[in-house]
Formats: sequence, C-alpha cells, structure tokens
Amino acid sequence: MLVYPSSIDLSSRTLRYLTGHLAVRRREIGTRWRLLTAGRQSLLALAHLRCGDTYARLAAGFGIGIATAYRYIREAVDVLAALVPTLADAMRIARTKAFVILDGTLLSIDRIAADTPYYSGKHKRHGMNIQVLTDPFGRLLWASPALPGSTHDLTAARTHGIVEALTDADLKCWADKAYQVAASSTRVPFRGRRLKRWQRRHNSTHAKIRCLGEQAMATLKDWRLLRKLRCSTNRITAIVQAVLVLHHASA
Repeated sequence: MLVYPSSIDLSSRTLRYLTGHLAVRRREIGTRWRLLTAGRQSLLALAHLRCGDTYARLAAGFGIGIATAYRYIREAVDVLAALVPTLADAMRIARTKAFVILDGTLLSIDRIAADTPYYSGKHKRHGMNIQVLTDPFGRLLWASPALPGSTHDLTAARTHGIVEALTDADLKCWADKAYQVAASSTRVPFRGRRLKRWQRRHNSTHAKIRCLGEQAMATLKDWRLLRKLRCSTNRITAIVQAVLVLHHASA
C-alpha cells in the first residue's frame, strides 16, 4: 500500500489539547508503553474525526494494525465525550445572550430500508436526529445526544429537556415550524399559504435570524466523519460529543 503525506485543517492547539487529556488518561490507567505516543494517537483520532479516514487507511499510514487503530480512536473519543458540557452548562452561557437558536439536523448513516426507526420521512434517508443550540451569531453552544432519524424535532427537544430548560431560564428562542407548540418563549414562523403581508414580513425577518443557526450545522459537518457515519448507532452520541468538545477547544 502506498503512503503519502496529508494535512488536517485544524490548529496545533487542538492537537495539544487532545494530547494532554490522553496523557492524563494513560497515567490514570498506568500505561507503560504503546505503539504510538499520546501525540501520535491524538493525530490519528483527529484524522479520523476531521477527515473521515477509515481505520484501514489510518492503520497503514501510522504503521499499526486496524484493530489497534480502532482501539486508539475509540479511547480518544471516549476521553473527549467525558468532557462534554451539559445542557445546564449551555443554559448558563445562554443566559448571557439575547436569545438562542434551536434547530435539528440529520446525520446520515448507512442503514437499509428495513431499519425503519432510523428512516427520516422528511429527509428521505436514514440518519440520526441531533438537536443544536447556537447563540445569536450562529456559534455552536450545545449538541444533543443522537436519536433515531424518525424522531420529530419537537419530540427530540422535549426528550432532551431542551424545551423545559428554555422555559425555566426564561430565555427567548428562535426555531422553525417544527417547534410550533414548544413553549411561549419559542418564536416560530407563521404557518399557511395565504398569509397577510405583515405575517410574510415577520416570516422573512424570522428566517434571516434563524439562518444563522445553519452555521452551526456547517460547523458540525466540517468534521467529515459526520457527513456519512458508518459506525454503530450506539457510538454516534459519543462522536458528536467529542466533536463538540474539540470545537470549543479550538474556538
């Protein structure tokens, strides 16, 4: 197999951040020797998360076995996932903002037609539902655990306690039509085809504000592994949490 040099569009700050936490992890479990140093293991995990490189390609590039590459990456993801901010943490930050934007996205997965719970009728493909909170400038604040793609956005928001948290914090929230009956503090556009002029103007202004939340979706999809997940659905939440932690570390 041929090996060639490549690059990852991340700063060395992100690499140092993950390396530090992996070094701590190794001291905690008493690791004496490994094929890769903590720095090389960090680079391996970042290449997988950011570039979506497969275990086989990474194993060949780093001179290790495929099983070893899998274990190293899984360990790095779990270490990062343990650092993820909770919804309560996000609410404390959100209280300092004028409002937040709530939206849902579907992370595509490789499932077949028989896997009905993972099929999204809205997007016409299989995936996992992720709820995302952003600040008024579209900066990512928090991402929820993953639910099957057939889950409605409002149901997902209630399941994760987002609606209740926003109500308790008395925080204004902009969202799309899917969250029509979420809470009184949630601003949604008017529904219907025959709207009055002032309602159409309201929807236009609402869309301009809410579209900033799409920047957070783009931030997530910049981590190319999230564009098409081929792992177990049980691992997707940890991967999303790891990406969220790395995003905040590099911000």
